[in-house]
Amino acid sequence: MFDKLLETVCLKISTVRSMIKINDRLRKIVFQDSSDIKQLKENPEFAALIEVISSQPEWRIYDREWRIYDRSAVVTRLYAIYERFVEDLISDWLRLMPDLVPRYSDLGKKIQNTHRQGIGRLLIDIKKNRFKHLSVEKVVQGLSSGITDTGKYELLPDAFLLHQQNLRKEVLETVFKNAGIDEAWKWVINHKEIKYFVEEVRGSQNTAEGELKQLVDYRNKAAHGSTDEILGTQELLDLGDFVEALCKSLADLVTYNIILRQSDRGLVREIGKITEWFNKPQAGVAKVKEVTLTVEERVFLVLVNNKLSYGYSAKIESIKLNDNFQDRVEITSEEEVGLKFDRDARKGLTIYVTKSNPVD
Repeated sequence: MFDKLLETVCLKISTVRSMIKINDRLRKIVFQDSSDIKQLKENPEFAALIEVISSQPEWRIYDREWRIYDRSAVVTRLYAIYERFVEDLISDWLRLMPDLVPRYSDLGKKIQNTHRQGIGRLLIDIKKNRFKHLSVEKVVQGLSSGITDTGKYELLPDAFLLHQQNLRKEVLETVFKNAGIDEAWKWVINHKEIKYFVEEVRGSQNTAEGELKQLVDYRNKAAHGSTDEILGTQELLDLGDFVEALCKSLADLVTYNIILRQSDRGLVREIGKITEWFNKPQAGVAKVKEVTLTVEERVFLVLVNNKLSYGYSAKIESIKLNDNFQDRVEITSEEEVGLKFDRDARKGLTIYVTKSNPVD
């Protein structure tokens, strides 16, 4: 559902990873007397690079400063990617709300109060450069339509994104709660991507909260020029992995909340459940009924129980019915269907489709 946002995030983080590796390799070549550097000196561009570095008074000091620069650039960029993603995600969620909850009065008290207070602050600060894209009419129109029940209301994202603090755990939770999504951090720590990072990458030696706090602290030190600690190449790469996992978990959180509201309004319907799942082919067997399924179609996979709730959208990559692969199947009664998705799943997930997808 938020594929474009995540695609952008993954591309940006991939670029950061590439720069980390490129700089690491460059340092190894430049600061080692090897056959590599002798051959590369024949390239005029690389020779010019060596000349710039050689002009530095102390190579060891320059090597250290280069590593500190890498650390500062990486943590600053990763935090910016994370913060921008959260703001874009919340903005998209708020723009969808009028379709998910058509009556302003049916929104929760928390989101209504945040909206009204935010509108008040925007009106006070409307002349600041930060809000030059807004007008007084634009700011009040959505609220006016909502409280008077005339026309379609609008939840202006700017009214919800006025936080001045770094997006640590508590602030992140508050931002999501103000937008009508509760227990965001509970979702994050139980998400598969985060659990894998904490348990497998960190060996359970840190927590998701600790990882996020560390990223924010690193970023703040870099912003204030007080960085003097070198982070190794792998540590920087791991930070990128954590930010990517965090963004994916938050995207799934918002998707799940959208599914819940669509279900309440009858906009999506349950068509079956995954009864078997095989991790290696990333495919499984599902019992489904009264639906038409096609390859490339998106469905929603949801799990709700006493311990954990989560959900996300997934694209069907292949369909197998009666031992035959098909691009399109029409199910009129309950049948077992083999399904392969573009994402990992698990046994017990309930499958939802949009209400506009009936059996033909």
